[in-house]
Amino acid sequence: MGFAHEYATAIVRRGRFPMEPADWVPDWADRPRKGKHFPGAQAFPLPRTEVPGSATVQRGLFGPREDGAFTLPLLAGMLQDSYGLVGRRLAVQANSDLGTLPMYTQANWSRGTASGGGLYPIGVHWVCGAGGPLTPGVYYYSTPHHDMRRLLAGDVSGEVRSALGGGEPGAGHTQFLVLSVRFWQNAFKYNSFSYHVVTMDIGALVETWRIWARAHGLHIGPALWFDEERLGGLLGLTAREEGVFAVVPLTWEGGAAAEAGQGGQAALPPRVHRADQERSHAVTEFETVERMHAATLEGAADRPAPGVLDGALALPVPPGGERTALPAPRELDAGVRTALRARRSSFGRFQATQPLPADALSTVLAAAGAAGTLDSDTETPGAGPLTRLYVFVNHVAGIPQGVYLHDPSDGSDGSLRLIRSGPPGEFLQRNYFLANYNLEQAAAVIVPAARTGAVLDAIGDRGYRLVNAVVGAVSQAVYTASAAADLSCGVALGFDAISFTEELGLEETGEVPLLIMMIGHERPRPADFHYEIV
Repeated sequence: MGFAHEYATAIVRRGRFPMEPADWVPDWADRPRKGKHFPGAQAFPLPRTEVPGSATVQRGLFGPREDGAFTLPLLAGMLQDSYGLVGRRLAVQANSDLGTLPMYTQANWSRGTASGGGLYPIGVHWVCGAGGPLTPGVYYYSTPHHDMRRLLAGDVSGEVRSALGGGEPGAGHTQFLVLSVRFWQNAFKYNSFSYHVVTMDIGALVETWRIWARAHGLHIGPALWFDEERLGGLLGLTAREEGVFAVVPLTWEGGAAAEAGQGGQAALPPRVHRADQERSHAVTEFETVERMHAATLEGAADRPAPGVLDGALALPVPPGGERTALPAPRELDAGVRTALRARRSSFGRFQATQPLPADALSTVLAAAGAAGTLDSDTETPGAGPLTRLYVFVNHVAGIPQGVYLHDPSDGSDGSLRLIRSGPPGEFLQRNYFLANYNLEQAAAVIVPAARTGAVLDAIGDRGYRLVNAVVGAVSQAVYTASAAADLSCGVALGFDAISFTEELGLEETGEVPLLIMMIGHERPRPADFHYEIV
């Protein structure tokens, strides 16, 4: 049994037994950047023009997979709508940072993708090979500037293909997005808890790309198993400080397919030598984070065999029981760009004066269910999701208050299977750590749960990244669907997972509650300030 089992147990228990160092206090004045800075790197501005499908939905936010090809405007649009800075958050809300938000040095910039604590630690690198629109090389996406910073010149796409194993999923591709995480960018706030958070951040970003791609007739399927040491060396990363978490091959319009065998082991492997200029004067390394990262590096290049994961997928919902049928989900007619720009966290503004229509809940549950798989290199296509969804119903029209298990396969539109009847609001608020959400006023609280231990037993410690990425993807799908349906939403990690495990009866199923996701209506006429950049 690897260290990931021990870490997963500590995550579940942290509400009652804090993770070390329990006395950690973030130094906000010496916080790191949200991103990287490469002095002297040449910048290549990306297009900011509208791309097809931005204003109106052509294929739907959660439509079927298609196999179109990327162009530079499409790639630029996807990056800008997902991780680029698009506005400033200045609404009056209940979060603890409200008093400092008006100061420019503490400004909170909005993006289409959610991030734990609003820290955004993911580095997006574009490995551009032959047939691309730029000189082949390695580029870093600068989110404040919406441009690419060239870190290395030369076609190194063969290195990526070789790191992926030489066959699928990299075969024939010459363009790749490579996602890295510098741990300090999150750990300065969350210390040992940070590895749990950043792995969800990876899934949230990938899901944004998957939603965006579907709306434009494209496909995104990440690879999570690869020679991480080789890719980290290519990007010039220090393994103890930063990891490579996902590789996304891109099908490129008019691009020549890579020849088989390209990218063998060179005598002197190519490497980015430009270094990120760290803002923090003092950088702390956390033993738990280092041990967890080392555990997930073991066997990174040994992709699990097809079907190995299938035994750890979400369990089927038991037959029978008291059930409430769900109505058909709404058709989401908001454009993908509009929905992502509207995404935000409610932070204490929920109000239950008006019950949530049941079709709104059905819409969000359908979106969350569709995100239960990432189409990654480890999952079996069509085998089923990794997560089940539990629903605490506070104020939903036509659905009695209580705790339910969502069954998407029951009937044409799914149903809710009753676990416990009665108002759940007091339980929810009592087991939430912070004061920035009024959970009883949310119409419903959705809890994704996965069999983390079974996944780790099936595919090893690196499976922790997959489980958390899927849960992060579910949260992003809920945020996006809520925005498109004109609902309010909030996602939180600060809850007593032991109490939720007991309340939901998860000891018998081996499932772990990993997030709480609140949806509902907000108080009318909120105090806000519109500050859109693009």
